[in-house]
Amino acid sequence: MKLRHYIVRLVLFAAIGSCPVGAQQAPQRLTLASALDLAERQNLDLVAARARRAVAMAGVRVAGQRPNPAANFAALRDTPHESLFFDQPVEIGPKRKDRIELARQEGTLTEADISAVERQVRHSVRDAYFALAHARATTKGQGSVLKLAERLQEIARARFEAGDVPQLEATQAELEVVRARADLQVAQQEEKVTLSDLNALLNESPSTDWDLGDVFALLPPVVTLEELLTRAGASNAEVARISQEANVEESRKRLLEAERIPNLGLQFGVDFNSPGPGGFREGPRGQVSMELPIFSHNQGEIAQSEAAQIALVGQLAAARRAVDARVESAYFDLEARRTQVQLYRDTLVPASRQLEQMAEESYRAGKANILTVLGAQHDVQKVERDYLDSLLAIQSAFGQLEEAVGAPLD
Repeated sequence: MKLRHYIVRLVLFAAIGSCPVGAQQAPQRLTLASALDLAERQNLDLVAARARRAVAMAGVRVAGQRPNPAANFAALRDTPHESLFFDQPVEIGPKRKDRIELARQEGTLTEADISAVERQVRHSVRDAYFALAHARATTKGQGSVLKLAERLQEIARARFEAGDVPQLEATQAELEVVRARADLQVAQQEEKVTLSDLNALLNESPSTDWDLGDVFALLPPVVTLEELLTRAGASNAEVARISQEANVEESRKRLLEAERIPNLGLQFGVDFNSPGPGGFREGPRGQVSMELPIFSHNQGEIAQSEAAQIALVGQLAAARRAVDARVESAYFDLEARRTQVQLYRDTLVPASRQLEQMAEESYRAGKANILTVLGAQHDVQKVERDYLDSLLAIQSAFGQLEEAVGAPLD
């Protein structure tokens, strides 16, 4: 049943791989820095977020507009029979200045939102970049597994033909080759998926191929916890947004206080055609009006703004503590991943490869059975998969730390 299962998988993925596709372009060199730069310029989420800057700038222009005059014309049976006059509202005090300042602070809040999107895109691109590197390393590893399986198959066939081992061992070796080919096909398809994910983030054609080089050769840089906590206090997106919300609320309160000063209404014009004793053909007219802030003078709105500022102070303190906790957690997770990678790189991978070579030589010399070799090969394959997973995990942990700090760390 196992042999049949792996043969079916091999046939399926061979059929998928043989589907006609467009002409493949030569892979272009892509470092992590160039991928991040490309996303900075082309990512559609960033393009959409940055388009809101124009909205914020227009909001400042709206806030700076002055009220328009109103023109009035009246024709009456009474005298004067006609009149033409204008009504011009006049703002008194710093209302316009405070209104513009509020719009600017709200525009800065938009910038904080854009910065948050930039950090999220950076994190996503970083994860997708190393996911592709992990998938390609897995494909390369599966290619090596296939070569080992084929070499073992040749040894088993030679020993079977020499009468040293039963046919069962030759069949087991053939099964390992079929399974290795199927696993290689699966790895190749998964590599295509990760490539598509990266190209989507970079807003590149799905057929664009990249040469990443050996991205796992270097581990993330070492940073101290104290430096990270200091940078997080000034760069974290959540802290920055709450701080800016407090600035917006302070500007709103100043505008509400300025709006307590009532505006003037100036009316001026001309009356026409007033016959009779003391009549006139035209005569000037004028009027001044002002709202009296007796019952309502923004007292409720100002109290609401003050309460909102107090609430934001509490939110800011809580956010800073939560950010410190996330940075500390991400830092210790990164250090644990670093220790794990070094353990695999320096000890486990070399030891498992040596054990596999010894088992293969023993089988070639007739001192071990095929199950011993297969067990050693499966062990080294598992160790190498775990090693690749640990390399991906340390890059993911570094991305989480960078996201928590809110600033690039490499």
